Amino acid sequence: MGLEKVVDDIKDEARARAEEIVEEAETEKEERLEEARKKAEKVKQEARENAEKEAEALREQEISSAKLESRKMKSREERDLLADLRRDVREELAQLEEGREDMTRPLLETSVEELDEDEGTVYCAEGDEELVQGLVDEYEGLEFGGTTDVLGGVVVESSDGRIRVDNSFDSVLNTVWNNSMREVSNRLLGEE
Repeated sequence: MGLEKVVDDIKDEARARAEEIVEEAETEKEERLEEARKKAEKVKQEARENAEKEAEALREQEISSAKLESRKMKSREERDLLADLRRDVREELAQLEEGREDMTRPLLETSVEELDEDEGTVYCAEGDEELVQGLVDEYEGLEFGGTTDVLGGVVVESSDGRIRVDNSFDSVLNTVWNNSMREVSNRLLGEE
């Protein structure tokens, strides 16, 4: 009977040890599962945060692109509007009849002063030949040279061709336009 008791004791001890090992394994399994759940939750949270950051960055990029495109469209529209205005002014100057002599005379006087020569040739727009020839006849040393491609006003050239004074409507318009562009733009487009 002593041997059976030893065998039973060994079995009992083995069972107890097996239960202890199973319990330890179960505890370790639970700890590892909990640790894995925490890691998974952390990875999931980081992925969510990264996705939110990426979505926000993409949204910001889309907004920025939309604003840029909007500014480009506005700029094109403003440029087109200013080009239309300039074209309209050019057409008005080309068709101007009343006051044309009152505008051309001072341009010729200024041109002669700027030329600072005793002799020169005066050119004008087609259609202004009679007006400008009459004005040129008032000056000694000036001769009428014909027409040139301008809206109105005069272009005066020294007799040797070295000096050319452009006081055409085109030149005056360019000067006024360039000097007044900001003011014209602000008034026309309502910007301050």
